Amino acid sequence: MTVESLRWKGDRLEVLDQRLLPDRIEYLTCRTAAEVAEAIRGMAVRGAPAIGCAAAFGIALEPKASSYDVLEKSRPTAVNLFWALARMRRARDKRAEAEAIFAEDLAVNRAIGANGAKLIPQGARILTYCNTGALATAGHGTAFGVIRSAKDKGISVIACETRPYLQGARLTTWECVQEGIPCTLVADNMAGHLMSRGELDLVIVGADRIAANGDVANKIGTYMLAVLAQRHRLPFYVAAPLSTFDSRTPDGSKIPIEERASEEMTGYRGARWAPAGIQVRNPAFDVTPAELITAIICEKAVVQAPSRERLQALISTTA
Repeated sequence: MTVESLRWKGDRLEVLDQRLLPDRIEYLTCRTAAEVAEAIRGMAVRGAPAIGCAAAFGIALEPKASSYDVLEKSRPTAVNLFWALARMRRARDKRAEAEAIFAEDLAVNRAIGANGAKLIPQGARILTYCNTGALATAGHGTAFGVIRSAKDKGISVIACETRPYLQGARLTTWECVQEGIPCTLVADNMAGHLMSRGELDLVIVGADRIAANGDVANKIGTYMLAVLAQRHRLPFYVAAPLSTFDSRTPDGSKIPIEERASEEMTGYRGARWAPAGIQVRNPAFDVTPAELITAIICEKAVVQAPSRERLQALISTTA
């Protein structure tokens, strides 16, 4: 894609403001770590790999102790953020390391796409959730990268809206249009109906954190899709880089779940549909147990029926 989620200019980071898509393409200019943190917190940049890359550039802009603190507090669930900051702490040349993290993410995504494309049948009708494409990464994408890599197989995409922030409706569909991939937009609560009618062949999603036992935190609503996929005997794939694997978190119950502002639930872009004063819950993520996942696709391998032992073996061979 010609539109990039992040543009590093040496003395500043330009962040594609994804809150404005698909209506407008505008970039925010960040010159400090605090401005990068606000872009992450405010969802101008989102997607676990892109958040990690942005945080690394935030340190390159302002390599001081307080910069790490402000960036660590921007969003709690996506482990790529903390992985990138840990790499930046160890690096002597901060700018070179941030550029390396960005370049590696693009290469990793292409490898994920190549590994995952082997699992996609000819003409597959693929349900995906949230946005996991070039907008959520340094480029190409994770789950959507698999779709992009399988494009020549005549696949088509069914994109869930992904409420309440509509990343699927606004961003995934936009990437499909840019790539010329056939796409149908559906409401989140239509997935079970489509599965019951035999109109889907598989589900593929991304991840914000993968616990040591294979439990996966991803955008709220992912767990629901995994349960539905199991009921209808459809493959349920998770695509994510090794930087999303968190061996220090034993299982999904220990993954911190971000709660976002009530305003994201009660309206959108100035329109309000809920009554004033209504109590709101707005968890941004949920956890899908490993036993509901057919396979996890990463840059090094495809881990079928993920478990603590299989993930430990994968990580030990890539350390």
